[in-house]
Amino acid sequence: MKVDIQKTSGKVSGKKITLSDKIFSIEPNDHAIYLDVKSHLANKRQGTSKVKGRSEIIGSTRKIKKQKGTGTARAGSIKSPLFKGGGQIFGPEPRNYLNKVNKKVKNLARKSALSHKIKEKSLIILEKFDLKKPRTKDFIDILSNLSIDNKKSLFFFSDFDNNIHLSSNNIRNSIVKNVQDINTYDIVNADNIVFVEDSIEKLNTILK
Repeated sequence: MKVDIQKTSGKVSGKKITLSDKIFSIEPNDHAIYLDVKSHLANKRQGTSKVKGRSEIIGSTRKIKKQKGTGTARAGSIKSPLFKGGGQIFGPEPRNYLNKVNKKVKNLARKSALSHKIKEKSLIILEKFDLKKPRTKDFIDILSNLSIDNKKSLFFFSDFDNNIHLSSNNIRNSIVKNVQDINTYDIVNADNIVFVEDSIEKLNTILK
């Protein structure tokens, strides 16, 4: 599949790039996308919520009132969950939310998500560019030229560029990433995907 390469001005450069049909033209597998997105979100959970149970509360162990004759229910400890400051019943405990996905399924999910973007015509190949200095306005101008300034956009670069990273850092709906960090959730979550020209070769290696 051949796709036009665009300039940062928003115009077509006149050059074309060949995209691998094995990555961008497969029959999308929505279930694989679901599994990978679910795994990604689960793995982001910390699972550190914790409360003290009855046995972990510091307090006196003496019987707080006599067993009978008070007209109220029996009470044996101030650490009981029934009293203020007592332990909590069935409270959250630290747990691991790790959810692994087979590598082949993960690759299939990413290819499926990219194939969806091609069909939706929301994938852009941009010629390689750099910024002389960090300047948010310059990056906003690029978004505006590509007509994606009011949409959630995801840029993939082959290498980390500090000026571009700093220029895009304050823009709420735009994310800049190294193509090595590509994942299904980010692809699905973005309205438009932008690959800088030289990142395609690296992508082919990652998703071979």
